[in-house]
Amino acid sequence: MHFTVTAIVPAAGLGRRFGTGTNKPFHLLGSKPLVVWSLETLQSVEEIEEIIPVLREADREKAAEVFGQHNLSKVKKIASGGKERQDSVYNGLNLIEDRDGIILIHDGARPFIEKDLIEKAIKELLIPPALPLAKGGKGGLKGFDGVVLGVPVKDTIKEVKRNIVKKTLRRDSLWAIQTPQVFPYSSLATAFEKAIREGFYSTDDAALIEHYGGKIKVIMGSYRNIKITTPEDLVTAEFLLSGPVKP
Repeated sequence: MHFTVTAIVPAAGLGRRFGTGTNKPFHLLGSKPLVVWSLETLQSVEEIEEIIPVLREADREKAAEVFGQHNLSKVKKIASGGKERQDSVYNGLNLIEDRDGIILIHDGARPFIEKDLIEKAIKELLIPPALPLAKGGKGGLKGFDGVVLGVPVKDTIKEVKRNIVKKTLRRDSLWAIQTPQVFPYSSLATAFEKAIREGFYSTDDAALIEHYGGKIKVIMGSYRNIKITTPEDLVTAEFLLSGPVKP
């Protein structure tokens, strides 16, 4: 069974931690705007049929021009950003016509995502064609509601309140979660709609599904799949670009 895969790329944040006066999605990283790096990688993935970037309303005209210059033909629609990241993703979700497909969400500020990791995340959600549906789930989907990338944390993590340590968490069970995150449309839309009705917000899309009892699988991501949030992150990204092994 064929499933349409649509990628939503939230990039509508104001980038307050990135520095004042900076339009983060279009800040140059190397020779390309930051958001273009991930869009080009998503464009190269055969399974992805459409990409929907989510941007501030004021950036839509500039975005259309930039995306055209970089031949991003899978970008057919641009969604408007909302008040919070969750609102932005929901605006993108509402532009999707195929309600039986697969949704992949990837942060526009993660420029170094690798093509094979995107493909692996998609395949982890789908049953191999040769596997009987009875052994894996319904309609070609495995028995969980989402697949996310992550990496085991390297640092010791402490729970702190008012600068006082409450407890030290077991590092061997802690993962730092990344994007892309991949979901059946039905699971994601149901979680978003419930969250909106109840006023529940999270900065992580998978956390919405978890909140309502869904099952999420974590697969190994990459420590190079960094998110550009602060000026220091940009320095790290430039270093990765200049190194002997390009992202």
